[in-house]
Order: sequence, then C-alpha cells, then structure tokens
Amino acid sequence: AGMAEIANPSAHLLAERPVGAPGSIVVASVDGARPLLVEIQALVAPASAGIGRRTAAGVDGNRVSLLLAVLAQRASCDVLDRDVFVNVAGGLRLTEPAIDLGIACAVASSARGRALDAHTIVFGEVGLAGEIRAVPLCEQRLAEAARLGFKRAVLPAQNAARLEPRAGMIDSEMQLVPVDRLVTALAEL
Repeated sequence: AGMAEIANPSAHLLAERPVGAPGSIVVASVDGARPLLVEIQALVAPASAGIGRRTAAGVDGNRVSLLLAVLAQRASCDVLDRDVFVNVAGGLRLTEPAIDLGIACAVASSARGRALDAHTIVFGEVGLAGEIRAVPLCEQRLAEAARLGFKRAVLPAQNAARLEPRAGMIDSEMQLVPVDRLVTALAEL
C-alpha cells in the first residue's frame, strides 16, 4: 500500500509499552518543535566479566556513563560495578539533554526492581552535581502528555515555576511534581 501517515507518533511508539515492568519509563522529548513521548528502557544485571559494561541503543553511551556516575555519587544508586543496558524503544535516536532524568529513573527502577507508575512522564536535564535543570518547550511536552492520558509529570522545578496555565495547554487534572535534585526525583517515583 506504500507509505502511510502515522497520525499520532507518540501513541504509536507507546503502543507496546510493558506496563508494570521495572526499568521502563516514558520521557517527553522534542524533535524539532514537536513533542514526542518515548519509552526508555533500562536493564541492570550482574556483571558478566567482573567489570560493569555499558550498552546504549538510541542514546549517547557517554551520556549514559555520566548519568551512572551521578546516580552513584549524588543519589545513592551505585550500579557502576554492574552491566547496564539502556534502550530507546521504537528504534529512535534521542540526543537532547531533556531525556537525562528519564534515563536515570529507568536505571534506578531496574536496579531496585521496582516498576514506575505507568501514568507518569518525566523530563529534565541532570547536571553533575545532581541538579535537575530546566528544558525548553515545557508546556508543549505537558500538553502532549495530557493528550495521551498521562496523569502525573515529574519536571524541573524551574520549568514548573515558569508555567502559566492557559486554556487547552495543560490539563488541570495532571499532577505536576517539580524537582530540583535527582535524589528528590527518585523519591517521587
């Protein structure tokens, strides 16, 4: 039949998401100016060779290594001696720093063996001091999440402070959880 338009890419990418699986979380990313909800998966396993290795598909492997160091030093989630696998479901390649918080939360979820709430999205850049930094296009990310039925968003505190509710932009039923530190974000999940 040839090429066919995908009317809702976010819904298409999340269609096969495993609900209740540790290491799986939805991030609100942006491709150009369009918000896109994508599942990030992480698996933390015992090191097969005595030294933990890193495998990343769809994200920068160096960024994953950096986030693992921040998790160990700033959030009491040390997985440096274990094998860590990170994947962006759907075969996409994400490069923006706003997915940092999602990667860190997925790794912590897998390491702790605890599933994250399926109705929660996250976004935010993670700094070396464990701080959560603001990202652009916050309202568009939240509007896309509300449109797809997400009820809770963990987002940078600076973004939350700048939000101005406008008709149709942010669902009044979405719970916003502003965080300024990685350790706080992990506690909220």
